[in-house]
Amino acid sequence: MAQSILFVCTGNVFRSMTAEYALRAQQKEPSTYRVESAGIDAKSQKIHPVILNRLRLKGVDPASHVPRILTKELIQRSDLIIAMGLGHREFMESKFGLKTPLFNEVAFGKNSPILDLHEALPNWERDIVEAREYVESVIDQIWDSIPALMARLSQFSGQQDPRKP
Repeated sequence: MAQSILFVCTGNVFRSMTAEYALRAQQKEPSTYRVESAGIDAKSQKIHPVILNRLRLKGVDPASHVPRILTKELIQRSDLIIAMGLGHREFMESKFGLKTPLFNEVAFGKNSPILDLHEALPNWERDIVEAREYVESVIDQIWDSIPALMARLSQFSGQQDPRKP
């Protein structure tokens, strides 16, 4: 049976979704990992065109992606849950009692988050070009980090079993 991995961010339309599509696209065999993503505050919304276009350039099309809210059911069917940011990790610990690694922790052993646009550029509306470049760089970073993440996944399997009370 394939290991199930759940990526978690805020809205499930940027970072966790990118990680989901990147891992699906780059795994050697489609059945190696069952990959999903969710957001701690996901709402029904369309994916921003900058994100859609960047991912299409990578060879995937998330146009049919529907943002999902993080639920106990999603957690229970996941072998490994990976947080994209510090707030996501803290949320899962306080709400579900789970200790979850960060994306960069799994990929590189670094306890550093992947920042959302508003975290990295609080006044992002003032410079749309800079905002677009940041979003594209985050997508590229996540995409390019997937081989390192896959190489280190075995170090994290079994560390977390949300099915246990």
